[in-house]
Amino acid sequence: MGARVRALRPARARTASAPSSTAAADAVARFLDALGLPPEVRAGDALAATPRRVAEAWLEDLVDGYRHDPAEILAGAIRSSGRDLVIVTGIDFHSICPHHLLPSRGVAHVAYVPDGRVVGFGQIVRLVDCLAHRFVLQEELAAGIAGALFRHLGARGAACVLDAEQLCMTVRGVRRPHTRAHAEAAEGVLERDGRARRRFEAAIARAAHGGAAARPARRRAIVRKGRRR
Repeated sequence: MGARVRALRPARARTASAPSSTAAADAVARFLDALGLPPEVRAGDALAATPRRVAEAWLEDLVDGYRHDPAEILAGAIRSSGRDLVIVTGIDFHSICPHHLLPSRGVAHVAYVPDGRVVGFGQIVRLVDCLAHRFVLQEELAAGIAGALFRHLGARGAACVLDAEQLCMTVRGVRRPHTRAHAEAAEGVLERDGRARRRFEAAIARAAHGGAAARPARRRAIVRKGRRR
């Protein structure tokens, strides 16, 4: 007869606490201790400052998105008569998989249809960072970006396409190093209007063909009257 597996108790609800680099560094040190490393490795110079470095990286670069509010990022929108598609392609991003705490990295393509207000291209990049620098699934990240533009900016439609390498799939588990994951989400007219979606997809294809994924965020504004915003 196989060994009995004891059912896990549901995790207790936790209250939010202020970020602490000291507590995080202590936790990393205990984690390194628990790995059972050879004593000469654990006590070596290479790992001496690792707990502090890891704590700083997590708090300042990997999950700093929790310190920012999408609504505040988009609050600086300005009035505009433009009502045609606005697209930003090739936004580099990274995030953390909540299942294995491994990073993913890739590019985001974002579009929205204004309804009287537009936002700076840089704010769209900041929105992506705000929502990506968290524990988030790629599917939820795409939905969060599109949803924030739709709700907080009041866009008539919004969409996001993410193309990323997920390290939880490339360095562990199935270990397929060349695999990329794609996720997309759309709201409003960009969910319903096939023509608008095709224009967005065509812009992504043009950016990919031109190598935009390997360069900093490429700005693209499309308007019917030939004016660039």
